[in-house]
Amino acid sequence: MFTFTPLLGAQSASPASSSLLELDGGVKILIDVGWDSSFAASKLEHITQHVSTLSVILLTHPTLDHLGAYAHCCKNVPQFSRIPVYATIPVINLGRALLEDLYASSKVAASVVPASALGTGSVAGEGDNEGSNILLQAPTVEEIAGYFNAINPLKYSQPHQPIPSPFSPPLGGLTVTAYSAGHTLGGTIWHIQHGLESIVYAADWNQTRENLSPGAAWLSSSTGGAEIIEPLRQPTALICSSRGIEKANPLPRKKRDDTLVTLIRDTISQGGKVLIPADTSARILEIAFILNQVWRENMDGPHAATYKNARIYMASKSTKATMRYLQSMLEWMDESVMRDAEAAMTGKGKDATVHPLDWTHIKQIEKQSHLEKALRRKSPSVILASDSSLEWGYSRQALQALAGDSRNLVIMTDKVTPEEQGPSGLGSQLWNHWQDGTAQSSSHSGAKVVDSSGASIQLRQPDTQPLEGDELLVYNQYLARQRQLHSTQQGDNTMPGDTAGADLIDDQASVSSESSDEDEDAEHQGKALNLSNQMTQSHKRKVGISNEDLGINVLIKGKGVYDYDVRNKRGREKVFPFMAPKHRSDEFGDLIKPEDYLRAEEKDDMDGADAKDDTAQDNALGQKRKWGDVAPAPKGRRDSKPQNKRSKVEKKHEPDDIDAAIARATGENVKENGDGDDDDESDSNEESDYEPEDASSEGPQKVVYSDLSLELHLKIAYVDFSGLFEKRDLQMLIPLIRPRKLILISGDQGETASLAGECRELLSGVSAAEVFSPLIGELVDASVDTNAWSLKLSSRLVKKLVWQNVKGLGIVALTGQLGAEPAPSADDKKEAEDDSARKKLKLIKPETEVKPAADGEAAAAIPVLDLLPQPTITSLSTPAQHSTTHPIHVGDLRIADLRALLRSLGHQAEFRGEGTLLVDGSVVVRKGASGKIEVESAAGGLAVPQYRTAGREGTFWAVRKAVYQGLAVVAGSR
Repeated sequence: MFTFTPLLGAQSASPASSSLLELDGGVKILIDVGWDSSFAASKLEHITQHVSTLSVILLTHPTLDHLGAYAHCCKNVPQFSRIPVYATIPVINLGRALLEDLYASSKVAASVVPASALGTGSVAGEGDNEGSNILLQAPTVEEIAGYFNAINPLKYSQPHQPIPSPFSPPLGGLTVTAYSAGHTLGGTIWHIQHGLESIVYAADWNQTRENLSPGAAWLSSSTGGAEIIEPLRQPTALICSSRGIEKANPLPRKKRDDTLVTLIRDTISQGGKVLIPADTSARILEIAFILNQVWRENMDGPHAATYKNARIYMASKSTKATMRYLQSMLEWMDESVMRDAEAAMTGKGKDATVHPLDWTHIKQIEKQSHLEKALRRKSPSVILASDSSLEWGYSRQALQALAGDSRNLVIMTDKVTPEEQGPSGLGSQLWNHWQDGTAQSSSHSGAKVVDSSGASIQLRQPDTQPLEGDELLVYNQYLARQRQLHSTQQGDNTMPGDTAGADLIDDQASVSSESSDEDEDAEHQGKALNLSNQMTQSHKRKVGISNEDLGINVLIKGKGVYDYDVRNKRGREKVFPFMAPKHRSDEFGDLIKPEDYLRAEEKDDMDGADAKDDTAQDNALGQKRKWGDVAPAPKGRRDSKPQNKRSKVEKKHEPDDIDAAIARATGENVKENGDGDDDDESDSNEESDYEPEDASSEGPQKVVYSDLSLELHLKIAYVDFSGLFEKRDLQMLIPLIRPRKLILISGDQGETASLAGECRELLSGVSAAEVFSPLIGELVDASVDTNAWSLKLSSRLVKKLVWQNVKGLGIVALTGQLGAEPAPSADDKKEAEDDSARKKLKLIKPETEVKPAADGEAAAAIPVLDLLPQPTITSLSTPAQHSTTHPIHVGDLRIADLRALLRSLGHQAEFRGEGTLLVDGSVVVRKGASGKIEVESAAGGLAVPQYRTAGREGTFWAVRKAVYQGLAVVAGSR
């Protein structure tokens, strides 16, 4: 039995997706941790309230809709980072690149502190509707890398039994398997098997094969696409998304690609620039692959002059990392791409072909200065920029630069409605202009192109400022309160990914960066003491901490509290809150300070003449020196040459981009001959590569919005590159999948209602099939066990049971008589009276005494299944009756498991198509659509070896025996 609860995206305009599955035994699975472009922490409350009971987390796609809040939860939600996470390798790599780009491009992505969490003394931010504009600390690049390195990678069609979280009950044989979902590289359809429950979770899948990404793995290739693959057939419940099914004029893949290319060619031939907003590392790869291939094929064609003069730019903060990850994910791509890549790597001479992942015509841009130069180029260009919502990333900046030229074109690749983004969103305003505008006749692509000349849109531009005054005090109080809550829940005094006192800001004093290790320890100890002082009884009311929140820390922070109830407590709540001092050490033992072992004359030198020289004082023996500083020359030497060899290297090499250096070494960014506009973009110019970091990025900040007006003169077009399934795809698959329950998620109300009506008609012929369309937070009981009763087994019957084990489940055949529980006999009563333990007698008496039900009242006693009387057993065991019984085989045997078992027994077993196994070249094992196992043998398979030994039979009999070992053979009814 299991229940399902959508946490985000169900019947909602927000594309964010997150769901909760609760199985037998308290096993809870969180699927996806999505977010949207609003980055509101309040939308994650449904997720955070279940964190302490979660067992496993599964991720489906490397997009903002499915894992955008993953790093946020790891940093800000207690115990979230301790939950095991499972995903495919592309989801891990591309998702990491997405979040690195997100937090580097948008300060608002860190999310504001909820006004309710700031307490009664909160300071409302001016111009903020929610009353708070204080930003949380965004995760660093190192923290994001650590979060994604902790994810457990899986491959397609690989059953895996996950490890539960530390606070989860046993998983009870839970098995998860990933299958291709299309839509993105590594996109996953999850098959979850737990006991008798078979659950298929398919969110945002695409049945159509694309240029780079494969299609969803619903259909079996061995049957020519006529049947669903065995693990996804007849599930207990199919959880499917409904987003994007209502498309006005869906185009085939070839027609869609031609439309995009025609729009771009018409624009660049007139000297204009094309902006294509897309996500960072998922759907943008499909568009980049198409354009790179088109440029390669048309360098010698009739449009060669047009394509040679135009450049393609892929702009995001992590585009080079995305391209590096892509080179190692060839096995996850479409079969045609893999064949072309193998031909390019193995071919020689005339047979050699160009590698499909040779991004010769794609210029990668990570720095803002390079993007500005690309936008200033007089030659036409195509700019692929993040993000499709135009709320963050380089696409927003590029639109502002290109809006004033009527020759330019912006191509939207995904629908952005006002309900999803709000009326003030940049993407939703462009979508409204395209919908309300009149199509132009200048386009030969057949797509609707709207001229926005004279239109004006309003921008809400975010900016950040450091906290000051009362805002800083409120922020420190919030951090102190959060640390206390984390200390109670996690058993330490730190926040996830944070060090004690690291974020506390003292607006009255500052500490020098050249202080010694001892001074740094004293600094942290002082901040910890300040924190403890804030948590005293006198300050508790101001901060908003109660005794329950303090937990056992009330013994040292509460005034007049000398006792604490530790009964039924766990972990550190049972131990007096004492924190042992930390000792610094390295691989050689405890750290020592050289200044503690100076001779007397060396101390005099430091206190005397050397102390007068600031430089010498900073670089005195035992003191820290900044990296790259020149060491002082020893006394008696006239030359002033620096003795630090590393400093020479640092002076020789200015700050440079490592990724750009690797790209130059491998020849990824080779200049084309005759392109004179690239001199200002060359990576060899070190001054242009170096960009100083934002000085205001350190410390707590607040977000401040300013309203801008942008006048549009460019053209707007829309080509659907969302890569989602169509309604006809699901209408074709539902009769083949035949789910017992269908749950629709991830779509607005109109899409969900339309698809639910269609699916109810398709499942009308399936018995007990139901269609659910829950709201956010609504619990759905999707279990199939609707007819279940509770009964007791008598002790006499239990002693005669012979259990058989099938995949961790115990199976037994029962033949008994159901009736009321018998009253205790006289011997039982006397034995109970002689028992000295009265507690045991009290426990036995209510269970053994059965009172007759009164008139008109139902009997409250649970029925008991007992042995049949002896005459009945004899009559059921007659030869005539016994001859009509047949054994029942219980279980689901997998062909892959049978193959492994036969190989361990010394047989040769090979797959011959999906669902077919050839053993020793003479015996064929097939598994039909209904799950029936068929074993066929030639004459050689029935033969017995000449030198037969114990346990060595003919191939047919060995296979038959192995099949029976994987099933429970239950005798027929007697």
